[in-house]
Amino acid sequence: MFDPVLIDHITGWKKKLLKLGVSFFLFGLINNVLYVIILSAALDLVPPSTPKGIIAFCNIFPALLAKLGWPYFLKGKIRYTRRIMGCAVLSFIGMLVVALYESLFARLLGISIASFSSGLGELTFLQLSTTYNLSMGGHSVGYFASGTGAAGLVGALLWWEVRGLGVRLGVGVSAVLPFVLPLTWFFLLPRPAAFMDSPPPGSYAPLPEEDPETPAVEVAEGDTLLGQPPKVPVFLTAGDKWRLVKPMIFKYMLPLFLVYTFEYTINQGVAPTLLYPVPTPERGGLLSKIIHSIRDYYPLWQLVYQSTVFISRSSISLGIPPLPEKLLSLPAVAQFLILVTLMYESAVGIFSEDHPASSIIFVFLLISIEGICGGLAYVNVFYRINQERPDPSTVIDMERSRQELEFKIGSLGFSDSSGILLAALLAVPTEVQLCRAQVARMKMLCKGL
Repeated sequence: MFDPVLIDHITGWKKKLLKLGVSFFLFGLINNVLYVIILSAALDLVPPSTPKGIIAFCNIFPALLAKLGWPYFLKGKIRYTRRIMGCAVLSFIGMLVVALYESLFARLLGISIASFSSGLGELTFLQLSTTYNLSMGGHSVGYFASGTGAAGLVGALLWWEVRGLGVRLGVGVSAVLPFVLPLTWFFLLPRPAAFMDSPPPGSYAPLPEEDPETPAVEVAEGDTLLGQPPKVPVFLTAGDKWRLVKPMIFKYMLPLFLVYTFEYTINQGVAPTLLYPVPTPERGGLLSKIIHSIRDYYPLWQLVYQSTVFISRSSISLGIPPLPEKLLSLPAVAQFLILVTLMYESAVGIFSEDHPASSIIFVFLLISIEGICGGLAYVNVFYRINQERPDPSTVIDMERSRQELEFKIGSLGFSDSSGILLAALLAVPTEVQLCRAQVARMKMLCKGL
């Protein structure tokens, strides 16, 4: 006989897990999708004479400021309700400015506002994951990373569908998306207290972070999710933060920074030069049905990259074990080798010019691996830092412990953004030099774009 109480308990637990996963997936998807829409719409947003790199700069530098400023310079507990509402409103205002004003300055200002909001949102949701117990925190990070990976595909597809409406209406429609964030926060996301009861038999049971006999506390605006604020204000000093950051520099920050530097140098500086003659039906087979002009190559490489990033960022949510801690630097090493190989392929060529299909398939495989490495680095670094929890029995001040967890995961955010920013600076001279190398060997395709 099945115990109906146990069955109800298992069913309820599964529903809570599903709601938690869907909530963090939506947080990742919606927070990052505007970034992708703006990059996809770059050609339509500014005059033809404006360098498109300025769009990329305004789309990443404000996010870097948010990721650097909030964790390192602000003190005290995080007010999640205010943050999430603020991010939604800022994103809405930024996209509305882009939609309603046609001047270059106004559109760059709108992009910058939306970028700042996206950067603040990303670190907020990663910090939010630390307010859950050990296993639920890992569950949250896995689904958030999956949502950020899906944003690349969804954003590009969404802009493809709405761009026919024109910039004003297309971007204006996209401006309502950020309000999914507070709706998810208020109506879908289970609070940490919902996971304080015992999981069903056979599930992993994390150590309780608080006395299980302590009743759940209602969360008021301005409170942390796991309880009420202490009577004496608690905040981390600059010395406390430096003490927490030092062990993470080589362990987490440097690998993430290098992965993104190499990855985006490939995407922005090398991939635009990976051009080949258009395959013919006689010799190209399936490739001839995909590639119809020289301009099809770069969107193809981006589609391959975004698809593999989504798959690899979803690895933990799909139940694939995380990378061992000792291997967290492996994606950075692989990205460097891919960068060097693709630069050589672009400048010199590995295969004969008479067989472009071999080169296309080779590049396809390398960019697939690039996307996998980038996604694995992101999800595994944030998963590992989320799982670095103190033994509850040794914690004296719960509020300080919470702030340390939130700071540690939030402080990593500037590593990927600074890597992307450095790559944007490296990409322009890289593309120019690779194109010159191709012209020197009489391959003129990069000049025809």
